[in-house]
Parts: sequence; C-alpha cells; structure tokens
Amino acid sequence: MKKSVYLIASLIVSTFTISSCSSWLGKVNIFPVEQDVALGKQVAQSFEQGSAAVVLDSTQNPTLYKYIYGVRDSILNTNLLVHKNDFPWRIRVIHNDTIQNAFCTPGGYIYVYTGLMRYLESEDQLAGVMGHEMAHAEKRHSTDAMTREFGANLLLELIFGTNKAQLLQIATGLAQLSFGRDAETEADNCSVDWLYQTSYNAAGAAGFFEKMQKEKNKVNIPEFLSTHPDPGNRVANMKKRWSEKGGKMGQTYTDRYKKMMAFLPKS
Repeated sequence: MKKSVYLIASLIVSTFTISSCSSWLGKVNIFPVEQDVALGKQVAQSFEQGSAAVVLDSTQNPTLYKYIYGVRDSILNTNLLVHKNDFPWRIRVIHNDTIQNAFCTPGGYIYVYTGLMRYLESEDQLAGVMGHEMAHAEKRHSTDAMTREFGANLLLELIFGTNKAQLLQIATGLAQLSFGRDAETEADNCSVDWLYQTSYNAAGAAGFFEKMQKEKNKVNIPEFLSTHPDPGNRVANMKKRWSEKGGKMGQTYTDRYKKMMAFLPKS
C-alpha cells in the first residue's frame, strides 16, 4: 500500500515537473483555501513574536483601530471579494515610523506600519494601499507562487505531512517579498475595482505611487518599493482602469485622515 502511495505521488510530481514551463501550472494552486488561513495564522504568529514587530494594542488604541477597520470594512462591504467570509481580515498596526510599508499574509492577516500611515496624505491612499494588499490574499498570490516555485516538493510534504517548518519558512518569506508583475497588476486592478464601489477616489493607490515616484531618488526610499517593484506604468494603468470604469469622482477624505493622525502614537 505504501509503495502504491509513493508511486501515485511520484506520478503527480512528474505531472507538475513536466508542466512547470507551461502557463497551466501558474493557474493551478495545490493548496486548499483553508491552508491559506492556516499558513497566514502561522506567519502572523511568527512575525508578531519577532523582535522587529511592535504591535499596537487595540485596547489602548481603540480610535485608531476603529478607523482602520472602517477602511477595511468599506472594501469588504462591496461584496466583491470571493473570500470575504473565508479569511479573518485581521489588522495589526506596527509601531515603526521608519518603515513605510504594509503587507498581507496568506489568509488575510493585514499589517500596516505607522511609518506608512505618516507617509500617506489621505484616506483614499490608505484605502488604495490596503485594497492592494488585501488583493494579494484574496487572489491567493502567495500560495500560488509557492505552487509554481515549489510545487513538486511541497506536494509531497502535504501528502505525507512532513517538513511543516520549511513550509512556514517559505510562506513567511513570500508574505513580505516581492510578487511578480502579473500579481502586482492584478492587485492594482482589484484596488481600483473595489474602491470604485465605495465613496473613495478609486485611484487612491495611484496617488500613493505617484508620490513614491517623485521621491524615489531620495536617500530614504519608501520600504514599499522594495517589496512592490514599480514596473513604470502602474500609475497610468490604474488611472486608465478607473477611466474605463466610468471615471466616477470619489472622495479623498483628506481632512478626516489628518484628524486620525493625531491618534498615532508618538515616535
């Protein structure tokens, strides 16, 4: 029986290996949705227990968390996310004013740095960035990348239930490393599409990227650029998508955002 299982596994692995150069593999994710959540939870625990993460306590910062969860809810309430109820979409604010970044693990654990919030200029920009990050989880880009890059080995590990530590290590790395251009474009498109169904300026993320482009030659380049490489035309693409959807003008909520900034902890 054991020999048969290994034979079946070998045949499956061979299929993935043969297909690795085709576009077919890029469209297949060997992980069930529940695995995204499990991996995300493990990544979140590992990250929050690390020395680099100073997580702001939600009970001590209720106004800040109510605000940022409100932004998240605006996106979720569009009902455009397939995994709206599959993922926790939990948010943690990291107190680090020197890092201008945000990311979302597999399964919807969202992290936003205070440095990014201070860098942004309006609520629509925050919503745009959050939408972009949530899209990486919604579209399952991390486990999709794991399938493409490590499909054969991970498939064996999943079948025989071994080497979970390596699985977590890979997931943790992918949660904060750069995605490919196709994944970034898809996340940009989702951000525009989702915000278009809200009262926000749908191209909020474009405003953020425009600011980064203007400042990319400065010494202190935003951390976001290291994990979200700029293909050069993403701002134009987002604005084009907004225009093609009808060009509806939305709100930036700049004043409301500035008021929220008063609730960020002091450096």
